[in-house]
Parts: sequence; structure tokens; C-alpha cells
Amino acid sequence: MSTGIDGYLHVRELQLLDLNLSGNLAPELGQLSQLTIMDFMWNELTGSIPREIGNLSSLMLLLLNGNKLSGSLPDELGYLSKLNRLQVDQNNISGPIPKSFAYMSSIRHLHLNNNSISGQIPPELSNLTTLLHLLLDNNNLSGISSTRIIKVASDEDNVGATITLSRILLDQLDNNNFNGSEIPATYGSLSRLAKLSLRNCSLQGSIPDLSSIPNLYYLDLSKNNLRGSLPSKLYDTIRTIDLSGNHLSGSIPGIFSDLRFLQRLSLENNQLNGSVPANIWQNMTSTKSYSLTVDLRNNLLSSISGALNPPDNVTLRLGGNPICDNANIANIIQFCGFEAGGDRTAERSTNSTMTCPVQACPVDNFFEYVPSFTSTMLLCLPS
Repeated sequence: MSTGIDGYLHVRELQLLDLNLSGNLAPELGQLSQLTIMDFMWNELTGSIPREIGNLSSLMLLLLNGNKLSGSLPDELGYLSKLNRLQVDQNNISGPIPKSFAYMSSIRHLHLNNNSISGQIPPELSNLTTLLHLLLDNNNLSGISSTRIIKVASDEDNVGATITLSRILLDQLDNNNFNGSEIPATYGSLSRLAKLSLRNCSLQGSIPDLSSIPNLYYLDLSKNNLRGSLPSKLYDTIRTIDLSGNHLSGSIPGIFSDLRFLQRLSLENNQLNGSVPANIWQNMTSTKSYSLTVDLRNNLLSSISGALNPPDNVTLRLGGNPICDNANIANIIQFCGFEAGGDRTAERSTNSTMTCPVQACPVDNFFEYVPSFTSTMLLCLPS
């Protein structure tokens, strides 16, 4: 509570998280004109989000995730110009993303994941120049267009174009049905992107050029219908690459031998051919806490370039490749069982003891901490 200029006491914060609250959000909440924080996370609230909340012009945090809210997102929320964080993830929200959300001029974290939101992602969201986290995974979204994320113009010549979302850090759209759409080439211009996750989205086409994203630590394009070759250039800051379950072909490029901090390389269930480059693990950073999983199962790989002697902290899986039929390769049998080397891919990263604050990340997944991230914030990436 605080005293306003009118001399009356005003409620500034409602922090009622994880109290097993039930019932609906009252429309009268919209009368708390000085409210800056509304936090009802992890309760049992039902019903819809009152449109009257859009009257709270001072609101900075609207945290409603982890409830049983339903109905559609009110258009009025889009006019909360001071809103920094909107979290409605892990509810039963349906309907489209309002185009009015493009007017959230201060929004940095937009978490709409784990709902039943449908329709296309409004291209109007390209106006959100402050946005850092965009989480839309596990919904019923059906369209992804090349104008969805970013229109690019140079600093010298802005005429007719808009600089938008170049600051975005996390773009997470897993488990939607984009119905054969291609990954927009404009993703390659998101220079501050740290995580790109488009797993199981019915995407087709090729992998766009991501070589201009120096902060990309996590790339997951698995379980789509992507074709063509593997990326030929990535920054060596990347920790996780999951391109499994596609129709990718060609050889494994030399770039994967230069990724010193790689923790997971999942290329299984594709149509890759040629040699397995042993220098993938030979050039890796060697520390006691570091481990690397390389999963190449179910491809067309027929030989190995170098010695097949990965160190103990490397898990290598080759089952389902022609190379496993070559008895002349020493040690080949121990890497060709489908459980060869154990399964480390589902474990938490041991590279850090840091944990994500409940308001920053979902709590029901494993996370990968990125210690050298250039932002002032600590970044924990869902695996």
C-alpha cells in the first residue's frame, strides 16, 4: 500500500502466488488504479481474464501462469503500456493472440505457452522492439510467416522498413502445427537470439542461414520435415543442437569439429551419409564437469574419419548406420547398441548450480545454464 497524490492509500502490489486459491478473477480488480504487480501464479483459478485489467495503466507485472484460466486473451491487455512481463502460460487459454498486443511498448517477457491458443501469430508483433522472451510453444498455432518476427533495415537507411525484435533472446514455438510452412530466413537476422526452438511444428524446407547469430546457445528444430544439408557455419558458443527426426542429407560438415563448448549434438533419424568425424570430440573443451552426447543413430553413415576412441565424458551413439556392419573398425560394437554409452540427454546440466527463479522460467522442465551469456541477466535454457 502507498499514499497517492489524492491522499488515499492505494494497493500497489497483489502477490498471492501458490496459495491454492480458487474461483474467478473479479472484474473489480480493474479499479486498483495504482497497481503495479498482480501475481496469482500457481493457484486453482478458473474463468476468464477480466478485460477490466486493461484499465490498470501502472501495471508492470501480470503473472497468472499455472492456473486453470480459460477463454480468450482480452484485447484490452494490449494497451498496458508499462507492462514488462505477461505470463499466462500453463492455463487453458484459447482463441487468437490479440493484434493489440503490438501496443505493449514496454513488454520484455511474453509467455503464452502451454495453452490452446490458435490462429496465426500476428505480424503486428513485429512492433515489439523491447521483447526479449517470446514463448508460444504447446499451443494450436497454425501459421508462421516471414513477417512474423522481424523486418530489417540498416541503421543508415530506415525508410520504408522497421527495426524490430532484433533484441529477442528466446523464441520458443515447439509443438504447434505450422502446416508445412518454412522457417523464415529473417530468423538469421535476430542477432541477439540465444534460444531457437521449433520442435515438432510440421515445418518443411531447409534450415536458414544462422551464421550471423553470435549468441545462439540452443537450437532445436527436431521432429519436422526439414530437408537439405546441415548448417555449414555456426558460432562456437553453441551448447545444444537438436536436428533429429527430419529428412536432412549430405555429410556432417567440419563446423561441428570447431564447436568447443558443445554439450549435445542430436542428428539421429535423418539421411546423413559419409564419415563420422572423430574430431567432433577430439577438439572439445576438456573439464571434469563437461560432457558431450553425440547421437547419430539411424542415418546412412558408413565410415569414420579418425580414431574411434572418444573419452569417458563423451556418449556416442551410432546404431542403425552402415558403419555398424564394418567389423574391421576397432571398438565399433560398443557404440552400435541403441543404448550405447548410456543416456545423458535427459539429465540436468552439471555445468552450474544456478537455478531459475520461478518467475523467469517454467519449473517442470530441465534447464541448461549459460554461464557466459553477455546479458546482465542469468539465462537458463529449457532442454
